[in-house]
Amino acid sequence: MVVRVATVAFEGIEARPVDVQVQIANGSVVFMIVGLPDKAVGESRERVRSALTASGLALPAKRITVNLAPADVPKEGSHYDLPIALGIMAAIGAIPADAIAGYTVIGELALDGTITAVAGVLPAAVAANGRGHGLICPRASGPEAAWASRDLDILAPASLIALANHFKGTQVLSRPEPAMRQKGIGGADLRDVKGQESAKRALEIAAAGGHNLLMNGPPGAGKSMLAARLPSILPPLTPRELLEVSMIHSVAGHLSGGELTERRPFRAPHHSASMPALVGGGAGARPGEVSLAHHGVLFLDEFPEFATTVLDSLRQPIETGEVSIARANHRVTYPARFQLVAAMNPCRCGHALEPGYACKRQPNERCMAQYAARLSGPLLDRIDLHIEVQAVTAADLMLPPPAEGSAEVAARVAAARAMQTARYEALGMPEVSTNAAAPASVVERVAKLDAKGLDLLRQASEKLRLTARGFHRVLKLSRTLADLDGSGEVNRAHLAEALSYRANADRR
Repeated sequence: MVVRVATVAFEGIEARPVDVQVQIANGSVVFMIVGLPDKAVGESRERVRSALTASGLALPAKRITVNLAPADVPKEGSHYDLPIALGIMAAIGAIPADAIAGYTVIGELALDGTITAVAGVLPAAVAANGRGHGLICPRASGPEAAWASRDLDILAPASLIALANHFKGTQVLSRPEPAMRQKGIGGADLRDVKGQESAKRALEIAAAGGHNLLMNGPPGAGKSMLAARLPSILPPLTPRELLEVSMIHSVAGHLSGGELTERRPFRAPHHSASMPALVGGGAGARPGEVSLAHHGVLFLDEFPEFATTVLDSLRQPIETGEVSIARANHRVTYPARFQLVAAMNPCRCGHALEPGYACKRQPNERCMAQYAARLSGPLLDRIDLHIEVQAVTAADLMLPPPAEGSAEVAARVAAARAMQTARYEALGMPEVSTNAAAPASVVERVAKLDAKGLDLLRQASEKLRLTARGFHRVLKLSRTLADLDGSGEVNRAHLAEALSYRANADRR
């Protein structure tokens, strides 16, 4: 007799069905797991054996074979423990075999029989719901699974004994409720930033249209402080975006207590981060920082200090909104529609732009040029706003806090984004929510210029040597400026301001 238990294998954020087949037959006493298991799956033999013993069950002195089908798909992770254990329990008659027939099972076992949390419960729950199955998962992951569907049958036991008692009818497991992370009180606010009015304006524009931003200025000017306050003016995640972001964080194991949050992600990796850490990869092709920042902000401080190859790996996900990780035996694609915010000093010492400062090693212009040469032209071409952040004076710091804070700016950003969402939904593109994500062909329609605007753009394109990409990014930025003004048309003033942010890139 062969007992079958449904579970999943993860490919990116997709949960692929896996059939756990358990057979107990006469023969030499052995416990084998086949079907391309990795080391974590292979070690589940000992976890399952100890968990069953702790639950009052003993493995029969027979040949136990566990096949993970399809056999040509690599199986990775510890979440196969629970389906293997349930298959053995059904095979020896400890639980009814038909009781688990309609469930997808996922969970890791401790040696004492308790079921511990695993990564990827939300994608597994979505896949189970799509197949018409219920879900059996660890109790700690139950609130996460409950977000998949209100109608999904979820069993979230704390131990094997609790699950067995539920099937016997001596204990009833209640359905877990979805959990939302509580919003923190206070937090970073733009009211904390004194001075830097032009930088605040650029930050608002970047937030309104989802544009990439590069801040260049001396140390201590407040670049990191400004970037940290960008999430405070961004609108909350929409339900569709919340599900996408949560599935990525679930696969990465970053959902604490199964709680979801409407706050957009803000990732700030150190400049020593490797390419797999940034774009994804490593063992199991895990999601990187660009995917963990999906629908949020990726902040790269000390921008030129990152390895050149690491920075250039951002070029494809910036354009396509996804990142593909190719390995010898499989290929994984993760969403990566993030907003890049970068900060850098003008030179290695950081003071080249200060009046009267002279570099001791070489002329200021050469020092700045050598430092900026670490950034490739194609990467800089993908950044819409290039601004110079001036040093804050003591007089600025002595001023009272500004009257306008994040709440006021966030209201304007939300109004601009609402215009963009309505615009692209009317064009039959509900997946596009910001001007920055709009295709070039659509931007030419929604940011149509008059004769004076076209003449200005033609002259600026020749003077600034705009590429085709730069041309369309200027149109996207001017469209965002018009949205912030509540204007249906892009006029010459909007275009001129958009070009001014591009002119800063030409001076670098």
